[in-house]
Amino acid sequence: MESTHLLGSSKKRVKIHPHTVTAKYTTHTPYSPQPGVHTPYSPQPGVHTHFPQPGDEGYDDAPSFEDFGSFLEETSDRKKLTESRKWHLFGGRDKNKSTASTSASGEGREGAVGGVKGSGGGVGEQLASFGEASVSASRQTWLGLCGAALAHGCLIMLTRLASQRFSLGPLFLLLVRSILQLLSVAVPLQRGEHLLGPEGYRLRLVFYGITYSFSLCCAYSSLSFVAPGDASTTWRLATTVLSAVLAFLLLEERLGLADGAALALGVCGLGLVLVPPADGSGSGSAGRPVEEQALFWRSAFGWSLSVLAGLWMALSMVSFRSLKERVNVGTALFTVSWTGCVLAPVSMSLLQEAWVWPSGAPAWALVLGLVACSVGAFLGMTHALTRLQPALVSASQSLEIPVAMVLQLAVLPLAPAASEIIGGVVVVGSVVWLVVTKLLPSSGTGRKQREEYEEILDSPIK
Repeated sequence: MESTHLLGSSKKRVKIHPHTVTAKYTTHTPYSPQPGVHTPYSPQPGVHTHFPQPGDEGYDDAPSFEDFGSFLEETSDRKKLTESRKWHLFGGRDKNKSTASTSASGEGREGAVGGVKGSGGGVGEQLASFGEASVSASRQTWLGLCGAALAHGCLIMLTRLASQRFSLGPLFLLLVRSILQLLSVAVPLQRGEHLLGPEGYRLRLVFYGITYSFSLCCAYSSLSFVAPGDASTTWRLATTVLSAVLAFLLLEERLGLADGAALALGVCGLGLVLVPPADGSGSGSAGRPVEEQALFWRSAFGWSLSVLAGLWMALSMVSFRSLKERVNVGTALFTVSWTGCVLAPVSMSLLQEAWVWPSGAPAWALVLGLVACSVGAFLGMTHALTRLQPALVSASQSLEIPVAMVLQLAVLPLAPAASEIIGGVVVVGSVVWLVVTKLLPSSGTGRKQREEYEEILDSPIK
């Protein structure tokens, strides 16, 4: 860090944080507007303000509206300022690219601090404009997530209904669903994109498709060994917990205090749903230790598949999160479709599941409804992954469990147990709390963030 008076012959460089603000002051020829020539706005003489535009180098590294709260959190005095940047497994950069983007962003933000302080509106109006845009984008994102959770609940109910009424195997439904979703190839073709994604991100996109399809194969396979409600609940619980851990380890994306509390509350609700009823069903094999042992290992294998499905889904969410917005949602849907067409038949042959095609219009209508729900849920989740932490996306999808309970009560004559009802209420409360804390920030929090931001702008670093 060099330091001299701004009016002297040398220059002054201030680097507050490698992730946030880099300011560079030079003593080149002072600003002098020419008559009759329109020049861009410059807040102070001799200082030019430039913000990266789409297509410029460093534009993708700029924080989105959803990340603005984390940006302010990064600049807080409660967080240690680190001099070096760690290398990430997903989305990591090499030294040359990191230094190039750092220098480019530094030149792009030359005089940005002076621009903010010299503007007539001040920091308050800028933070207000950021907040309005952030709330608008957040409302669309969370609305899509709630719609995806409803679609997931319908998907659980339709899968169970197809298995009980029409004897359609879960893996066969997954195969038919993947085949019909291959029609999404029209999206990248219409946009003129490569079917395997943009160059430089194809391996990551294929990895995302394989992990996503592995997760679905494990989850649908577990339906043959444990109760469908227990399998889906275990899958969601494992996905939420493991996505939080993997996002922290691989992407260094941490959860705030309110987000962590909402996530923990939702996990506790899912745990209550998994509590077995007090009447102790499944005791019909008493006195037959061989059958009891076989039933135990069968259930243990089903639970293991559900947890493994959560692990694969967490890996897929983190890998897509590392791609940011470089891959179109339609391309991602086509990727998980063709990988599902490859992996679903393999899983069917391993578990020796029969190929039973739908017979009759009602069965095909149910299958088409299942495909529509899966596509809607996928689009809502995948769009949210470009803006939110993977654990928050998975926690919001826990709403699928109480939705499936209500649909099960309406369609099938199966009433949920008391622990399931209490757990469902807790899950709904955690999701509502999460949405409210994201869309309705308190005035005290906004005032504190504004004071911290002004403190950085007024930093007397020489």
